[in-house]
Amino acid sequence: MTIYRIHRAVLLALTLLSACAAADPSTGIVARRGEDPASGVFGAFLDGRFAMGHADPSEAAAWYLRALAADPTSPELAQQAFLACALAGRQEAVQLARQLPDNQAAQLLLGDSEARAGNWAAAEQRFRALPRQGVTQLLQPLLVAWAQAGSGRTDVAVTTLTPLIEGQRFRGVYALHAAMILDLAGSNAEAARYYHLAQSEFPGLDLRLAQIIASWDVRNGHEADAMRLLGQVAQDAPYLGVALPGLIADAHKRVVTHATDGIAEAYLALAGALRQQDAGDFAMLLLRLALDLRPDFTAARLMAAEVLAADHHPDFAEQMLAPVADDDPLGAPARLQRAMLEDRLGHTDEALSELARLSKDYPDSPLPDAQIGDILRLKTRYADSVAAYDKAIARLKTPGHDDWLLYYSRGVAYDRSHQWPMAQADFEHALALAPDQPAVLNYLGYSWADADKHLPEARQMIDKAVQQRPNDGAIIDSLGWVLLRGGDSKAAVKTLERAVELEPQDATINGHLGDAYWAAGRKLEATYQWRRALTLNPEPDDVAKLEAKLSGNHASAAVSGQ
Repeated sequence: MTIYRIHRAVLLALTLLSACAAADPSTGIVARRGEDPASGVFGAFLDGRFAMGHADPSEAAAWYLRALAADPTSPELAQQAFLACALAGRQEAVQLARQLPDNQAAQLLLGDSEARAGNWAAAEQRFRALPRQGVTQLLQPLLVAWAQAGSGRTDVAVTTLTPLIEGQRFRGVYALHAAMILDLAGSNAEAARYYHLAQSEFPGLDLRLAQIIASWDVRNGHEADAMRLLGQVAQDAPYLGVALPGLIADAHKRVVTHATDGIAEAYLALAGALRQQDAGDFAMLLLRLALDLRPDFTAARLMAAEVLAADHHPDFAEQMLAPVADDDPLGAPARLQRAMLEDRLGHTDEALSELARLSKDYPDSPLPDAQIGDILRLKTRYADSVAAYDKAIARLKTPGHDDWLLYYSRGVAYDRSHQWPMAQADFEHALALAPDQPAVLNYLGYSWADADKHLPEARQMIDKAVQQRPNDGAIIDSLGWVLLRGGDSKAAVKTLERAVELEPQDATINGHLGDAYWAAGRKLEATYQWRRALTLNPEPDDVAKLEAKLSGNHASAAVSGQ
């Protein structure tokens, strides 16, 4: 979920959160003489490190705290125990943070703790002590301003942000937070000016910005502007369309009701920027800080779940989303995400049942049935997946550019269920909506080449796909295949060798290279390549084709692709 797009230059000097960035946290932690490495301090440390590597900070915290209890003077153990406790939301994190004056994440947590207790002067002091470098160069002024706002000094808070709003970089971020501070204080005229500036300065509209601006518009009698803004977000990101009814219904509520909410917003903004730069560990810690201040912060939960799912931890991602109620304004996207996670965890029936309920609850949205189609297609239940895609497509009022994926996905299901005329029609429809989509160009071009039909058109399509994705092994394979079908075995060999370099474990690509070698008269290499393809878990139909080539029917099989 896109939240606050921030220029990537802010990330060039990443120095924040030293607890996450230690080169080797085991440095200085050694087993005592005579101690069994599988037990004692070092054993507990290793268990904690293993748990952290598997995204289980609760388990890691238990092990690190056990190790620290046995060796309380170890700064390395204190660092690791603090990080695990902070990520797990454990109360021990605050106590450990007091032992780490040089750890910036620890100081953030202590500042938050003071803010939560209403000790705004102490919170401001903590935040002011953060270095103005790297990521904190963006974050620290926001935290200081919110601490000042929490103590009732609205004018001082805005003054803190004014030089940054007048600057050239990230002024939209600072203007937005100044607007929320003024909005919370009831300074409507000034808040309106800063909201307008923020909206004009952000590089693009996204969900969180739209929620904040729409709330302001509705509360000030501009309902039509709010509806237009939220509708634009749903149009730009169709997967958010299912959330639109809830967002509209909730738009009359103030987004920030307390200064601690504003601090959580600052953490969310930076976490979104870090996530865009593949800094998931940093993003997770900031999201945890946001959720400590604001447990019902669904936008933060959604982002955290996405980070965990991307790191291959669907079980923890599902736990992150568990507290989100169905009637939450973002409850529908959370339900969709939970269904996806259920399927990844092997609970396909539960996932399909939840999606069916979503389809009934949101009869205007194609998303639940599209996701049902995706699950069924990946389970090779092609006829059922076509039926689901039919239902999703029927809900499209006016198919637009972003709807190409639905037609493409149904086309794949048609093709796999041996209904090529229907598949071709869907691919052509997808290209009519999005003429430059490389996935569609590649699939249709390859299919034509494989059938030895429309070779000039197939070549044009695949060339166009290659221009967009020159390092995509599957697309380079398609180019080699169409060259081979066109009789240029020399060029096909060269192209398919590159495809194998890009995707060395792909059975189909290795088999195609064998065919090209055979056509070029390099029969020994062809035989080797076909045998290699058989070791790479090819599809059952491809196994039969490869075995036919190796059994002596080389010429006819290789030339025909059978």
